[in-house]
Amino acid sequence: MAIRPIRLFGDPILRRPAIEVVDFDAEVRQLVSDLTDTMLEAPGAGLAAPQIGVGLRVFTWYVDGEIGHLVNPVLDLSEEIQDGPEGCLSIPELTYDCRRALSVVAKGFNMHGDPVTIQGSELLARAIQHETDHLDGILFIDRLDTDARKAAMKEIRESEWFGLERPAVRVSPHATGGFGL
Repeated sequence: MAIRPIRLFGDPILRRPAIEVVDFDAEVRQLVSDLTDTMLEAPGAGLAAPQIGVGLRVFTWYVDGEIGHLVNPVLDLSEEIQDGPEGCLSIPELTYDCRRALSVVAKGFNMHGDPVTIQGSELLARAIQHETDHLDGILFIDRLDTDARKAAMKEIRESEWFGLERPAVRVSPHATGGFGL
């Protein structure tokens, strides 16, 4: 079991697009294991490699009792939209309603380099979109309307974790009704 520190809002790696995985080797398998262990410990509904300081296009999820991972995802989003509470392990204790596609078809690879397709709706679709955003350097607060984003930024600036020099694993906002991704 390898629990890795989760990078918090303000860490530059969270804003950098991650690079595609080209070698499906033991390091990628260890990364998936570390992501899974860290996500479950936090706990969260998902975790992307940049959130633990690794700039590769890999993420894990834990939704409805199912654990999964995807490498180099490409998404096909439904036109139908959902609004719902969203949080992030890199922005602790913050939950806002965020608009996402209701369903998604995600194509990519497993940790061994085998092609996979994941179809999901509602929470799984939200988690896959959220984590893929992380791989593109996008945070969920970037998707909020102007007023909600301003309120979120105010909450972040006033939080006790903001500006910490060392990354720290934080508890997700599960207890406050949202979910950490």
